[in-house]
This record gives sequence, structure tokens and C-alpha cells, in this order.
Amino acid sequence: MSTFLLINGPNLNLLGSREPDVYGATTLADIEARCSAVAADLGHDIACCQSNAEHELIERVQKAHAEGVSFIIINPGAFTHTSVALRDALLAVDIPFIEVHLSNTFAREEFRHNSYFSDIATACLFGFGAYGYELAVHAAARHMARGEES
Repeated sequence: MSTFLLINGPNLNLLGSREPDVYGATTLADIEARCSAVAADLGHDIACCQSNAEHELIERVQKAHAEGVSFIIINPGAFTHTSVALRDALLAVDIPFIEVHLSNTFAREEFRHNSYFSDIATACLFGFGAYGYELAVHAAARHMARGEES
């Protein structure tokens, strides 16, 4: 059994009411519950966190290594396009991770096309809506089963 960490960045606490035409009607609580159920079905635990504060996300990533987290699933939200500090934290802990986005950021505004995380991620999922998180949990479990720990 492995422990996964699901991290969500700024404004994702507003899912379900925030721009439903872009992000859907599913709430973050619904996503976290579904990911917890999928992880449990696959024999893993998952811890969830969300913050609008960059420093809190960085501190959570830094604690992950000491807690024995085996895999991180992260939707950095707007920090995708701005946070070198969060990128550096992920590099520092050397825990494999999947970058998830509800929307296809490449089909949106030009500034959303750049990610500070994609090139260091194990994998990236864009545009699958809330289902992308479930896909990420399955992929993380498969990664661990193959013994592909970084």
C-alpha cells in the first residue's frame, strides 16, 4: 500500500460554482471523495489538500517526503504558469507526480499554454474534467505496482 497526495491550488475550492462552462459542476469535495474511493479500491491511501496560498502548497510538498508519500497528483491551478518555487519544491522532494488540469489549457488563452511543471512531471492530464483526477489515481497506482518509484 502506498500513500498518494492530492494537491489543488488556488481557486479550485470554488469548483462547482466557478465558471462551470470551463471547469464543470463537480465540487472539489466530490473530486476528493471519488479519488479517495478509487485509491482505496486500488489498495492505496490518499491525502488531500487545497490552498490558495503558494507557501502552504510548498510546505505541504516539503512534508510529503517525511510522511512517506509515494506519489503526488497536483493541479497547481494558476500557479501552473507562475510558480518556480512550487516547481523547486517538487524537484527537491523527488516524489513522482502527475500534473492534472480540468480544462485543456492549450485550447485557452496563450498565457495558459506554459507550465512550470509539465517537463518534470511523470505524466500530464489535460481536459478530462473531474475524471482526469480518477485517471491520475489509476496511473499513480499502476506506476507504484510497476516499481517505478523515482
